[in-house]
Amino acid sequence: MPTTANAQRKILVTSALPYANGSIHLGHLLEYIQTDIWVRFQKSRGHECYYVCADDAHGTAIMLRAEQEGITSEQLIARVSKEHQADFARFGVAFDNYHSTHSEENRLHSERIYTALRDAGHIATRDIEQMYDPVKGLFLADRFIKGTCPKCRTPDQYGDNCEACGTTYTPAELIDPVSAISGATPEVRSSTHYFFKLPDFEEFLKGWVHPGHVQPQIANKLQEWFESGLNEWDISRDAPYFGFEIPDAPGKYFYVWLDAPIGYLASFQNLCDREGIDFDSYWQRDSEAEVYHFIGKDIVYFHALFWPAMLEGAGLRTPTAVNCHGFVTVNGAKMSKSRGTFIKAETYAEYLNPEYLRYYFAAKLTSRVDDLDLNLEDFAYRVNSDLVGKVVNIASRCAGFVKKLGDGRLSAQCAEPDLVERFIAAGDTIAADYEAREFGRAMRKIMELADEANAYIADKEPWVLAKQSGGEQEVLDICSVGINLFRQLMVYLAPVVPKMAKDTRAFLNLESLDWQSRESVLRDHAINKFKPLMTRIERDKIDAMIEASKEDLAEEKKLKETPKGPLTDNPIAPEIGFEDFAKVDLRIVRIAKAEYVEGADKLLKLTLDLGGETRTVFSGIRSAYAPEALEGHLTVMVANLAPRKMRFGISEGMVLAAGDGDGIYLLEPHAGAEPGNRVT
Repeated sequence: MPTTANAQRKILVTSALPYANGSIHLGHLLEYIQTDIWVRFQKSRGHECYYVCADDAHGTAIMLRAEQEGITSEQLIARVSKEHQADFARFGVAFDNYHSTHSEENRLHSERIYTALRDAGHIATRDIEQMYDPVKGLFLADRFIKGTCPKCRTPDQYGDNCEACGTTYTPAELIDPVSAISGATPEVRSSTHYFFKLPDFEEFLKGWVHPGHVQPQIANKLQEWFESGLNEWDISRDAPYFGFEIPDAPGKYFYVWLDAPIGYLASFQNLCDREGIDFDSYWQRDSEAEVYHFIGKDIVYFHALFWPAMLEGAGLRTPTAVNCHGFVTVNGAKMSKSRGTFIKAETYAEYLNPEYLRYYFAAKLTSRVDDLDLNLEDFAYRVNSDLVGKVVNIASRCAGFVKKLGDGRLSAQCAEPDLVERFIAAGDTIAADYEAREFGRAMRKIMELADEANAYIADKEPWVLAKQSGGEQEVLDICSVGINLFRQLMVYLAPVVPKMAKDTRAFLNLESLDWQSRESVLRDHAINKFKPLMTRIERDKIDAMIEASKEDLAEEKKLKETPKGPLTDNPIAPEIGFEDFAKVDLRIVRIAKAEYVEGADKLLKLTLDLGGETRTVFSGIRSAYAPEALEGHLTVMVANLAPRKMRFGISEGMVLAAGDGDGIYLLEPHAGAEPGNRVT
């Protein structure tokens, strides 16, 4: 990654495109806040930096949602785009351009890249068999097919994986499969599909993923995919489909994931055309500009394999780096609608200052791919302690004395030049942390400086000196130093809390808090009347937000994205005798380790401690729990279930869970239970 040298850099930054089929929530916001902080830092340093994004506006789900609402797909994506942009604005996410993948720029770039790949021999065609809904007249993705699990006979399971027992299968293996859209029995039909020949780029990709383009954890994961072999990628879908038709292929459309990343180019093209920026100077193969993508770890395959391969095959430059982050959990568990922790951006902003969240995320973000837990108790404590109790406290303690004793002007001399210079010099290491996306480390350094500033003021006790005859100038000198130290801290915090920084500029009567501005000391400088820059988080506001999020769930139930099939009543299974039930050996286990299963949307891999013995179980609970939130917890497993060979390994049992329609919840034994105890 480039250094933070003073030479101006040309930087293009993107975040993953939010899907135009739902609201922005706190899980989404982690990525956009992380990206926005990094972009604001780069601009503060004086670099030419552009931040673009767009709504991901194509696909079957959008087509079906629009149909359900009785509007066109274009009307739906226009409305959602407006909502998304309002949410981002609430949280200070400042795009230089926000566009849509359903745009003429995206059509042209998608066709150009596809044609270049086709002409170079990187596109193949072949017939495949798929499930077809004869009522709706469309081919069904796995998530639109439901049926009874062929292994455990649990009804109402999706077409790729059983949430009850974790078994993976094809839709054709389901018992009594139905379309989740119409309830009709699907038919197997053949269709010609178009494939991107990803294996053509295996050697290129093996070289590309190592020289700093991805994080070490991601490079390791990509190496596993290389070892298992790259497959050709199906890039086409059959009509009816909301998207772009493939050139020279009537009735065939680009799969949404082909034109979604091309949306980065399209949004930037739209900006370039409007602002007179040279598009090619950023995207031509020999470009000296830098291009960074910020994404979640769940879409690494698309961004670190398909995307650079497509760009390489089309003769374009590849990203400077793909920066991945983990998921957001709340209070140690996956966000839950029933618990009120699935919080929409709009709902949060009704109750709490968005800059609280920006700071808390920054305080916990690293350059790694680890998940980030929004612990609401820690959230309130850290914001109140750091931003209010440390940073704002400096200004509030000093401003009144400057107003009273200096008529609103700082002292003409700096009483502590060494101290102020040390705060200025700290900007170099803090800048290096920002550049490396080590935001948490930067926040710790800033708060250490804040502690030092508060200690200086406490030691000097200006409030005591002010009561002594002849001490006015000394008090003004001390508080002028305090205001200068506060100013340095706000330069460093400005990328994180831009609204607070704007209010600080007004208070300090400054045109800029850019990084370079910190190098001058404010002497004989007029400041304005101090007004509170940040107030404390009140617990009742958090509680009200949680309750409101539960109300959001009630509203969402009125409008589901797709209607469910006839199996959703979840009937009770056939009656069994006591002798059959007595054969089930239920045991208390401790979850020693939990981890994601790459390539499985619903599974977690659990290592279970039965008290001297360990078992590996694949469980379909990923939608409810983050792995780190499970480790150390007790639960119950079926210990004498025959091992099952799955695509991801051998599953040696089953953990017990319950569902309420909104989530999945592991059974937890009472306190005092020990691993290995039998449940009777």
